[in-house]
Amino acid sequence: MAEEALRRQLGKYKFRDLTMEELKNVSMTYPNFTFSMNTYTFKDGSQKDLLNFSGTVPVKYGNSYNIPICLWILDSHPFAPPICFLKPTSNMGIAVGKHVDAQGRIYLPYLQNWSHPKSTLIGLIKEMISKFEEELPLYSLSYSDAARQSELLSYIAKITEGETDMKSRSKTGGRNEGCSNKITVVGAGDLGIACVLAVAAKDVADKVVLLDLSEGAAKGGTMDLEIFAVPNVEISKDFSASADSKVVVLTVNSLGNAQTYLDVIQGNVDLFRGIIPAVAHYSQNAVLLVASYPVEVMTFVSWKLSSFPKSRVIGVGANLDSERFQYVLTNLLKAEVLAKDAWVVGEQGEDKVPSWTSCNVVANQTEAMAACDSREKVANRAMEILKGRGQRSWSVGLSVADLADSILKDKRKVHSVSTLAKGCCSINSEVFLSLPCILGSSGVVEMVRLEEDPLVQEKLQSSAGSIHDLQQQLKL
Repeated sequence: MAEEALRRQLGKYKFRDLTMEELKNVSMTYPNFTFSMNTYTFKDGSQKDLLNFSGTVPVKYGNSYNIPICLWILDSHPFAPPICFLKPTSNMGIAVGKHVDAQGRIYLPYLQNWSHPKSTLIGLIKEMISKFEEELPLYSLSYSDAARQSELLSYIAKITEGETDMKSRSKTGGRNEGCSNKITVVGAGDLGIACVLAVAAKDVADKVVLLDLSEGAAKGGTMDLEIFAVPNVEISKDFSASADSKVVVLTVNSLGNAQTYLDVIQGNVDLFRGIIPAVAHYSQNAVLLVASYPVEVMTFVSWKLSSFPKSRVIGVGANLDSERFQYVLTNLLKAEVLAKDAWVVGEQGEDKVPSWTSCNVVANQTEAMAACDSREKVANRAMEILKGRGQRSWSVGLSVADLADSILKDKRKVHSVSTLAKGCCSINSEVFLSLPCILGSSGVVEMVRLEEDPLVQEKLQSSAGSIHDLQQQLKL
């Protein structure tokens, strides 16, 4: 594609000149690459016209091989990494490994740590070649296998990211044999380290992996974890270290120079685009536990990007608030009977609301009204006591460990967590809100029915509406 034609094709790209410079470098270094504009289909079914280029890269693995690849350039390039695939011919099979999935999508540390201007397409291709020289991503098919491979090729040609029945040769087995309860914490900030320490202190898991996505050498808390050698804790920058986790905790937040609240959230969404597909690839049966801010929106984003069932994507939600609420009712206000059915539900922050999952049977309507009035007064007193109590990293970490414990040990304990609220309280949109749920090894086993309360329902519907409006403005 001629330079002027390519420039016209990039008309809708936010940083066209920067992208053009990168593509010219690629074309000069790898003249066999061809460029075109095609429609890419994302996991959520949305589509976008994106520039892509395909060709072969030279790989030495005993002999020399030309490995066919295809890179899709997002319209926010170079501030977002490209989406990379193998492009095998009909006589090639995909060798699934730590850097390639069954659909041929390529996962590399370089992609996960992408940061302009340090990260470039040329640098990415060089790392791709280096990793492929350690483990060839393709193998030759026998004649009988070629027909089966053609089905996969037609699938890859559409460039979607759903499930496939293609039986690829797997090289991932055995990495975590003998490790039955493994947790990965993504993000090595204060919250991530707090989660690791809380999980270790409560002896929740056999192994904890802390994925440090920051640039440069280990520093701060991660360095201290290495110095003092916390048992069964591994620190890594490679997503393959998370393989076969039962629970993956997301604690990362974008630290960009965002100007508006929407920009802050979009920064997190862009960050999650490089994280969720990778952790979903390496731990396909995991429960995703989201602690990133804002938890309701980022849980929705994780659900969409992972294509996991709704039961296996939950947010920490109001679990900490509910535990505090029950503690105050029981220990300070001596209302233990009320506490066991008391929950904080809805949206994290100022719009959360106390609610109940059952009501005591009373003799008549007068007694019922008096009981509800008394309960409301006690609840208001409890919420007033809790007012102003922040959610420190260490307290959220303890809450995360509590949730992970219920999941890994299949406790079937009730927690108020962010779950898909569609169909509850007349909510018709796909939003996540904190609601009491029974948690087990597969995530949400069952949602516990709330006592009917018009004020609570109104609050939940209002939160659902505002969250849905916000989600509609995000670019997934």
